[in-house]
Amino acid sequence: MQTAKRPTFADFKKKALQDEEVRKEYDALKPLFAIKKQLVAARIAKGLTQDEIAKKIGTSKSNISRLESFNNSYMPNLATLMKYAEALGMRLDIGLR
Repeated sequence: MQTAKRPTFADFKKKALQDEEVRKEYDALKPLFAIKKQLVAARIAKGLTQDEIAKKIGTSKSNISRLESFNNSYMPNLATLMKYAEALGMRLDIGLR
């Protein structure tokens, strides 16, 4: 007896994005998730923990966790992003296309 193939996340995403409302929301969140991805990658590349970044910025580890989380749509403010970049020894660049 052959069992049915279990759907993957990619399968779920492909099907979900066929819905116009889901597609709009997904597209609207892309920039937010792109910056979060960059923050996490830069922190890891610098060998820093969330707790170490939090101490450099003057906030709690839970705030850094929320800022970096892909499970929410929390939008950090510009000042926070600038502090985070500075704590990494980097600078924040913003542009329009």
